[in-house]
Amino acid sequence: MTGPILEGKNIVRDYHIRGGMFGAARTIHAVKGVSFKVDKGRTLAIVGESGCGKSTLARIITLIDAATAGELFIEGRKVDISKGGLTPEMRRKVQIVFQNPYGSLNPRQKIGDVLGEPLLINTTRTAEDRRELAMAMLKKVGLGHEHYNRYPHMFSGGQRQRIAIARALMLNPSLLVLDEPVSALDLSVQAQVLNLLADLQDEFGLTYVFISHDLSVVRYIADDVMVMYFGEAVEYGSRDAVFSDPQHSYTRTLFAATPRADVDSIRARLARKNAA
Repeated sequence: MTGPILEGKNIVRDYHIRGGMFGAARTIHAVKGVSFKVDKGRTLAIVGESGCGKSTLARIITLIDAATAGELFIEGRKVDISKGGLTPEMRRKVQIVFQNPYGSLNPRQKIGDVLGEPLLINTTRTAEDRRELAMAMLKKVGLGHEHYNRYPHMFSGGQRQRIAIARALMLNPSLLVLDEPVSALDLSVQAQVLNLLADLQDEFGLTYVFISHDLSVVRYIADDVMVMYFGEAVEYGSRDAVFSDPQHSYTRTLFAATPRADVDSIRARLARKNAA
């Protein structure tokens, strides 16, 4: 298709909080008229401090939560964001990977069942079909057939996040929303998962919305960057432009205050280790 895979126009999300016994009701403006777009095969990173609205925006994009106002287009088609809930059609197109690999998997399900469950949306698939597709996807994310019948507690954090990514890809979506997908992982494991995401993007032509507060990770993976501050998009541009010449004072403050891990050095150490 031509045009952006994802486009948001003036998206607003307000929360109305009831007052207590003596307090007055109030409104929290979590997202304030944010607009963006992402072309096929590219990565838009949304960055900002905790509470800036970036995860709220991610939940609106994936139709988990409703928006108060605004428009959202997925593959050129306008979708209803006035109420939460993915239709079966949209579930095939949009998937999300959450921050916590420990909490995002059902501890009572074997990994094969975790991966096969999204395929139940297609009632014509047999159990053997689901098994074969799950096995193939395990291989895609660097795991083996021997992991199919294991439970989540038997895996490391990095392996669990690979499983969560595999589950998100089972329906062959065009858009993947990644909400802090590596922030709960050790630095060396972060680099492995980021490399995996880059490889999968190339192989499947995936489009990513990558939510993060870690600027070193964003610098590695993003094509474009949107900086959010108190619910507003205060800066938006290509990764190189935003990092080399930030225009907004908040962006400059954010960059100055954030420690940066040297992801390139981590990748180089991993490469030397694998070659040894």
